Amino acid sequence: MAKRIDVKDLNIYYGKFHAVDNVTLSVPPRSVTAFIGPSGCGKSTVLRTLNRMHEVIPGARVDGEVLLDGENIYAANVDPVQVRRTIGMVFQRPNPFPTMSIRDNVVAGLKLAGTKNRKQLDEIAERALRGANLWNEVKDRLNKPGGGLSGGQQQRLCIARAIAVRPDVLLMDEPCSALDPISTLAIEDLIGELKKDYTIVIVTHNMQQAARVSDQTAFFNLAGIGQPGRLVELNDTEKIFSNPNEKATEDYISGRFG
Repeated sequence: MAKRIDVKDLNIYYGKFHAVDNVTLSVPPRSVTAFIGPSGCGKSTVLRTLNRMHEVIPGARVDGEVLLDGENIYAANVDPVQVRRTIGMVFQRPNPFPTMSIRDNVVAGLKLAGTKNRKQLDEIAERALRGANLWNEVKDRLNKPGGGLSGGQQQRLCIARAIAVRPDVLLMDEPCSALDPISTLAIEDLIGELKKDYTIVIVTHNMQQAARVSDQTAFFNLAGIGQPGRLVELNDTEKIFSNPNEKATEDYISGRFG
């Protein structure tokens, strides 16, 4: 569990459109890496290539390598479905199955994979809900619909669903953008807990959040109008926010960008 990610010379295309240019970066195990940058600079696109989620868009393709503990997830013999089990994803807006029970939401992936033992599923549901800091809030209503939870609870339910299948990596695409400040704080606290067991990559527009939750930060930017996004700088979060190497990073963080 908690594997290292190495991205090498990654170029991402949608049809003829060159979306992201030549990204190389590494994500250490049991750490949080934040992707920051202006809208349209490719940070969510790069995130989605880390578990081949971008492939659901017609015409999407990549050149380069994404290595998980040295194994290229884009190798010809690799099953994308298995990649997405190993590298879980939490989306911008909570997306529980609204009419499905809280318990069944958590174990949906396991049931899809063929696990049928009720006792085993119950144990996994409890472990995952505890891991998502949600168990105490929902343990008396596990059979109620997941759609009845608050927004922050729904997002933690989605995190429980993601970790129920025991991934090695957890990707989060702006997981707090639709949440109130109290729920956001709960998710940020949870990220701090989860990094003990998982490698986490988070995309966020909230620079204060990146500073609070991440160990290292990657700043992405556009080379120009109509140009592909690129990685400008990757460094320890403290250095990025106090003394970045690149002027473009400093301009963005200080609000002088654009």
